[in-house]
Amino acid sequence: MTSALARKKIREMLAEDLGLGDVTSKAIVQPNIRVNAEIITKQAGVLAGVAEATMVFEETGVKVRALKSDGADIKAGDVIIRLEGPARGILAAERVALNLLMRMSGIATATRELIDLARRKNSKVVIAATRKTAPLLTYFDKRAVVVAGGEPHRYRLSDQVLIKDNHLRLVGSVVEAVRRARKVARRAKVEVEVSKPEEVLVAAKAGADTVMLDNMKPADIKRAIRLLEREGLRSRVLLEASGRIDTSNVGDFAAAGVDIISSSYMTMRAPALDMSLEIRAKV
Repeated sequence: MTSALARKKIREMLAEDLGLGDVTSKAIVQPNIRVNAEIITKQAGVLAGVAEATMVFEETGVKVRALKSDGADIKAGDVIIRLEGPARGILAAERVALNLLMRMSGIATATRELIDLARRKNSKVVIAATRKTAPLLTYFDKRAVVVAGGEPHRYRLSDQVLIKDNHLRLVGSVVEAVRRARKVARRAKVEVEVSKPEEVLVAAKAGADTVMLDNMKPADIKRAIRLLEREGLRSRVLLEASGRIDTSNVGDFAAAGVDIISSSYMTMRAPALDMSLEIRAKV
């Protein structure tokens, strides 16, 4: 997604939050007052959303000076952004900017934790996000994953062929599903979701580029890899583990030997990182 589209979404967020206008600030804050302010983090983690918060404040005429960059490690008490501009503008942008910073930093922090845990067992494994994101926030959620060193996987259904269990129920077999996908999308990567070790072999022989091992236990994944190796097919496919993977078990899946681990933990269950905006002085 381009920055222009991100800015369009941010304008929609501001419109949603402002409604007919900030009645409190209009009632008690004079329009000519200009102030300095700071955004401070109250928790340690990985910072994400600085670029997006900057866009928010620019929309209300506020100058932004970022002291920390996206992807930086931060600790409680760090000042991450300094602001200067109309008090009404800062107050109007405050909640949208903080919400993005807090949510994205929470996702980035959880992503980095998953990566660190996984790579202790498998230095080459990739951590990817699923499409389980908040509707209309997919760009922001997935950008936070990327900031922390993860992969976005699909942003939208049009990005890649991914044949899942419901597709297979409608088509009838992995082989037929891959055949149909190849016929229509010849150059596209084809990924197939399977749930049993034996099905991994079927998908690989059918010509899938990536096989998603859905809700398989690490022991079953190791068995699937042995089956592929026995047939000389392991190097021809990427293996992606997915399903109920979080910080408690990501290391076990990495150690099983997969190439990719996709998880919704960071976008669906990670808590936001606490931050606040403090007005310091009039200018």
